[in-house]
Amino acid sequence: MTLNMAGWDRIVRLIVAVVFILLSAFVLRFNTLGIILTVVGVVFILTSLIGWCPLYSLVGFRTKR
Repeated sequence: MTLNMAGWDRIVRLIVAVVFILLSAFVLRFNTLGIILTVVGVVFILTSLIGWCPLYSLVGFRTKR
């Protein structure tokens, strides 16, 4: 498992994840769309912490040089 995410990509994902989770909790109140946003947010947090995105690997894309 080779790292395929640059530092800026990881930071952007963390910010988007926090926005998704806050939006889900306070605006959507955990309805169906809110649960989907929460799951996506958690996945973004995990991939940011690990530095590896499975979707990037499938497509052959990488932001880390």
